[in-house]
Parts: sequence; structure tokens; C-alpha cells
Amino acid sequence: MKRLPFYFADVFAEKKYAGNPLAVFRGAGELSSTEMQCIAREINFSETTFILSDQPFDGGFDVRIFTPKEEVPFAGHPTIGTAYIICNEVLQGKAEKVVLNLKVGQIPVTFSQDGYAWMKQIQPTFGQQHRSDLLANILGLDTSEIDGHFPVEEVSTGLPFIIVPLKNIAGLKKAKIDKEKYVDLIKNTVAKGILVFSPETHEPGNDISVRVFVDYYGVPEDPATGSGNGCLAGYLIKHRYFEQESIDIRSEQGYEIGRPSLLLLRAAQRDASINISVGGKCVLVAQGEFI
Repeated sequence: MKRLPFYFADVFAEKKYAGNPLAVFRGAGELSSTEMQCIAREINFSETTFILSDQPFDGGFDVRIFTPKEEVPFAGHPTIGTAYIICNEVLQGKAEKVVLNLKVGQIPVTFSQDGYAWMKQIQPTFGQQHRSDLLANILGLDTSEIDGHFPVEEVSTGLPFIIVPLKNIAGLKKAKIDKEKYVDLIKNTVAKGILVFSPETHEPGNDISVRVFVDYYGVPEDPATGSGNGCLAGYLIKHRYFEQESIDIRSEQGYEIGRPSLLLLRAAQRDASINISVGGKCVLVAQGEFI
């Protein structure tokens, strides 16, 4: 009887039982896509990852990422959390950098002395812009609660999101997806997730507060979204939200659903390129075997 080792880790968490939970499976190369999807649905976290082999290939480790509904080419907290497991469990803490071979390409994760893992994301691409009143209607907000100084825009660093700027944290707390209207919207969009953000925060030491809704992937609200925050970092730079061409900020997420999370965002524009890195801590919560 085959036994498959697994780990549970909280990602973008400063302590246990915060951040975004992740399930990571090792030695999964013999599993079919259907079996991986069934396991991800059984776990029912935002994402579950599968390390196909403990042996690197082409300088990185082959990894696949599944939501409860489908496989995705890239996601932030699974990338950082899986790299953390590879570093500490597969390589026994003997690596300062781990490269993941994902559907979107190779993504490097580096580990700093202060306990943070940093993920370098691919260059952002900017898609269509949407009317503020349309998104306000989907989010149960008044159009006046969306910051009209900045656009509602689709952005991708491997997984696209619709970025919605809000004026304050009151609007952030109030936001609630109308599922029927949401489904109508995403029929005609590349991005299936919606990220709303506010310059007002729950914690005084943070710079921005975020919520992410990704019901399309079986996740009504995500507690910590590295891919979405990477898209947000590109958006903040492109539109000079902080009136500068580089940022080094603290992004909070998950407070509205009882999973406070902290993501560090670094981004800078160099000519036509925007270089983006997202950082966070991981905490090992459990390990065992699937039968």
C-alpha cells in the first residue's frame, strides 16, 4: 500500500493558525492529474501542491498546484510554502535558494536570516480596465467608495486578478461578492479573481489592507494571496500609487475571515520592466501520510 508523505504549513503567517494554510505532498510523481485533483478537493485548502520528486530537474523541483476545483499555473502562497518544505524537509535546511518548476516557468524563492522567504515573480502584464460602477455593484459597494483616481484593472504575474482600489477600510470591510453578478463578469474576463485594497489598515505598522475573492477556483475568500499581492505591487508601481517608482511595504490580508496574514511587497521600475518580489514567513503545523 503506497503511503504519500504530506505537510501542513501556514504561509504568510507570523505564528501558527494564521496566514494561509497549505498542504504539500512529496513523491507525487506517480499520481495522475485526477488523483491530485481528488486529494486537493479532499484537503479543501485554497491550494494543495505536489512535489513530483525529491530530485531536482533542470535546476529546480517539479511542482504542480491545485485548488479544490482545478490546477493553476502559479500561485503565491503555494510557491513560498512548497519552497519552505523543500528547503527544510527535503534539503534539511541546507539551501539559501530553492527554484520551483511551475507551469508558468521557473520561480526562485530565497530565504533570509530573519526567517522570511522571498519569491521573485515574473514581469506583470496589464489587461483590460473595467467600469468602477460595475465592480461596485458586484462588491455590494457604492461607486463613491471606489477610489476614482486609479483604474479598476486586470493585472497578471502568472495568475491574473482584477485590482479594485478603495478609499478606506470601511469599504474594504463592507465588500461582499454577489455571486450571480460575479459569474456574469468573469464570463468575459481573463482574470477570475478580484482583489480589493485600502490605504487604511487594521494594524498601524502596515501600509495597505487587502481582500481577495476567487470563487471561480472554489475559494470564496482567500486569507493570503501572494500572486494577487504581486499583481497589486505591479499596479501600485505602474500608477505611482505611492508617488514613487519603487516600494517596500507591508500588506495585510485575512483579517475579515479570522486568518490575519502579513505579506511584504518589494517592487521597482527599471525602464520598461517592473521587478516584483513578495515575502513572508511559514510555520509548519502538521505532517503525516496519506494512504
